[in-house]
Amino acid sequence: MAELNIKYSSNQTITCDVASLTSSSTFTSGRESNQIDNATTNKFVDAIVKGKVTVGSTPAIDSHIFIFVWGSDVSLATEAIDTLDGIDSDESLSNSGILDSAFKLGAVIRIGATTDNLAYDFAPFSVARLFGGSMPKFWGLYVTHNTGSALNVTAANHVFRYVGVTYTSV
Repeated sequence: MAELNIKYSSNQTITCDVASLTSSSTFTSGRESNQIDNATTNKFVDAIVKGKVTVGSTPAIDSHIFIFVWGSDVSLATEAIDTLDGIDSDESLSNSGILDSAFKLGAVIRIGATTDNLAYDFAPFSVARLFGGSMPKFWGLYVTHNTGSALNVTAANHVFRYVGVTYTSV
């Protein structure tokens, strides 16, 4: 009988430049990451996402930073999800219902202090789990917040990465 062993990839950077991202009270303004192609390259059975976001000046206590995940069976270059096109860029969604219908919530960062330029790590989460146990062919992040001020201006103070998961038979 064959034995399955888990295998992790090296850390993969998710390009999502949230430096100076402005606050959005409705969470409809945010930043999308570059699209990640899981259909033609790595074909991971899961991706574990981890990272940190650094607030700017005087963030509001009990405000939030949300890290959403979108998934698609086709490239966003072919078929956009609302205003998302799979390219790292600021986006304004058509309405807040898009968040409920087209995105999965991966992580929530609750801001607990008004401390300037404080980095908040978010716990690792499974992309496959968000989509019922199967990885989408194409996926990416959408980051938004309502801290009341723009996020930290230095791109290096924000980190988004994932580790791909595969299985080997021994």
